[in-house]
Order: sequence, then C-alpha cells, then structure tokens
Amino acid sequence: MSSKLPRLRCLYSPPVINPPFAQPISLRSFATEAPEHNPSIRRRPTTFRDRLNAGPSFTEFVSSPPSAEFSTPLSANDSPLNDPPTSEEPLRTALVGPANRKRQITRLPTWLQTPIPTSPNYKRIKSDLRGLNLHTVCEEARCPNINDCWGGSDKSAATATIMLMGDTCTRGCRFCSVKTSRAPPPLDPHEPEHTAEALKRWGLGYVVLTSVDRDDLVDGGAHHFAETIRKIKDKAPGMLVEALTGDYAGDLEMVDLVAGSGLDVYAHNVETVEALTPMVRDRRATFRQSLSVLERAKGAREGMVTKTSVMLGLGETEEQIWEMLRELRKINTDIVTFGQYMQPTKRHMPVHTYVTPSVFETWRQRALDMGFLYCASGPLVRSSYKAGEAFIENVIKKRKAGRDVSTLQQLGGIEPERIVQNV
Repeated sequence: MSSKLPRLRCLYSPPVINPPFAQPISLRSFATEAPEHNPSIRRRPTTFRDRLNAGPSFTEFVSSPPSAEFSTPLSANDSPLNDPPTSEEPLRTALVGPANRKRQITRLPTWLQTPIPTSPNYKRIKSDLRGLNLHTVCEEARCPNINDCWGGSDKSAATATIMLMGDTCTRGCRFCSVKTSRAPPPLDPHEPEHTAEALKRWGLGYVVLTSVDRDDLVDGGAHHFAETIRKIKDKAPGMLVEALTGDYAGDLEMVDLVAGSGLDVYAHNVETVEALTPMVRDRRATFRQSLSVLERAKGAREGMVTKTSVMLGLGETEEQIWEMLRELRKINTDIVTFGQYMQPTKRHMPVHTYVTPSVFETWRQRALDMGFLYCASGPLVRSSYKAGEAFIENVIKKRKAGRDVSTLQQLGGIEPERIVQNV
C-alpha cells in the first residue's frame, strides 16, 4: 500500500503505530492502608511547646521584667534589664573581629538603649504615612526616639516629623543615613495636599516639617516647602508649624520665601562646631552659611522663633562649644538643642565620645545662662524631639496673645528647666 503513496509522504510522514488495547483505569492502593482520620484525637503536645505557648508574648518580653518561672537567678554582679541606669556608669568595651585581627570597640551605653516600637499607635501612624506616600525623618534617619514620639496614647499626643520632597538627598553628610543621589526622583505635586490632610486628620497642635536637600532644583524646593505650610494653615489654622529647612545653597531669598509662608518656628541645624564642619557635613554646607540662614530667618518677621541643633560626641572641645554658642547668641537664636551623635551604620563617622547625661545637663544650664529662650539637652534629644515642643508651643501662643515673655518662669507657672528630658 505504501507504494501507492507519494514519495514525500513516505519519507517524512510519521510512522503509523497501532494503538494499544485500552486498559481499564484503576486506583493503586497503598501497601499499608492509612488509618481513618479522627479529628477528635489529637497528638499530645510536647512539654517544650506547652511552656512556650504559656510564656510571655513578644510585647511583654520587650517591655516587662521576666517572670520567676522563666528566668534564672541574678548573680551579685548582674542587674535587671529594667533597672534605671546610673548616669556615670562606666562604659563597657569588647573585642571583635577575627582571631588574628581583634579590635576593641565601646559598647552602647545603657542610657542610649531604647525599647523596640510595638505600640498600636505606632503601627497606625506608620500605616497612615504609607497610605499617603509620605516620609518621615524619624524613619529615614533611624531616630532612637521613634517609639517615644509615635507611641502616645492617641495620635494627638504623638509627634512625627514629616520629611518633604522625597526620601533621597543630594548631599552626603558623614553623620546622616538618609539616601543620597545626584538626581533624585521628581517632586510629588500632590504632597502638600496629602501632608496637610494627614496632619488635619491626626488633630495635632504642633507639627514639625523638614526636607531633604534638593540642590538639583533651581529653588532648592523652597516653593514646594512654602506651599505645604500654606496648605496646612488653610486646613488647620490653629496648628503651629515648625520648619526645619536646609541652607538653600546660601540663597537667602528662598529663606525669606519659606519664613513668610505662615510658619511659627524656623529651624536650621548647624550640626556641629565650626572646626569640625568640613569633616562632618557635606562640602556644600558651611558653618557661616548656616548662621546667615538663621539670621535672615530671624529678621523675616517680628516674633519669629529660630532654633538650631548640635550633636556632641564628634570630637569637639569645650572651648569650641563655647565659641559656637557665642556665635548663635550674636544673631539672637532663641532655641538650641544638644544630643548625642550615634553612628547609623559602619559606613558613617565613628563615635568619638559617649557624652554622659551630667555633661549634657551642664551645657543646658550654660545655654540658659547665656540668654537662650530654651535648651533641650540630653543623650537622646534630637532637633524635633517632642520634649521641647510643649514649651515652644506655649511661648508662641503667649506671644500671639500679646503677653510679655521676658523670663521663662512667666509661662503659666511652668518651670521650663524641668521639661527637658535627659533620657
């Protein structure tokens, strides 16, 4: 039959295979029949699992002292984790690295150790921020106070420093962990509206706005910053706004623009003493340029409160701190804060000295004696730490009411010296 088919069909067609006989489909059984599943019979849990399930939850583990059942007796040289540390506790050291290249490091002092954020309010604020595509310096700069500031009993008692213009900076300071790039993403035109809406929703009485440096923009982002402040004032006229801005590459007209947008406190950080500025900050930021920003902001409007922040522990000397404070008083800076520098990652500047709480208290008193309106000073104090904001809020409201604030004791019976949290 194949001789009658075309030659090409014979060469290239697949061979004809007779189908096998159809086999009946059957299920193969196991060699050993499986027992029937009885949901009423459960495997007895192990003793270890019983103890684990009966133990404390993660939140209780990080916030409470261990129970006697799950803890071992303390020796004479040990102390419970929840005992308050002494301010002059000696620093601990340790040897790290390979056996042939050991190096000595200083352990983090107990007065700088903070709890892990686990409160429900912390989670709600974080969810709101992500939903509106907003960023905070609390997260980007890895602030140790995030549990304290975000963990209030309700949102109105919490403080979050909103970071405008994205999460990427055009500068690379050696102390800062914010991401850097020469060409960050473009600005979000909806950010001013979203920021104002979020703050109105939280019902805060005092808010801090800051931003990354945007040297890639002609105005450094000043118009975007000012528009955000105006939106906030439109939606919540009674809300007090503090703006922590950059130096706008020395363009003082941009300082005037932001200062005239309706804010209540103009903050700009000198970060460190003048001698260490070239090693600590980006080369485009100078100590004298920061002084000019604060001086221009002070004269932009009558009654403007100016504020700056300084890190200690970078290798500064006592005389350098004195000189810095004198320069700040010359331009009538109202508020100064002192905090401990903490190395964010191994790629950043190492800590030169861990300053004790007693030294911070000494500089707080010295700053007040020099005539500063307010000084927050402590190892965990940061520029926008909420410890000082209640006092600053009272100062602004009293000034707006036309009351004279000549001394700190006149503020409604408050003793501002005791407000400072030397945590």
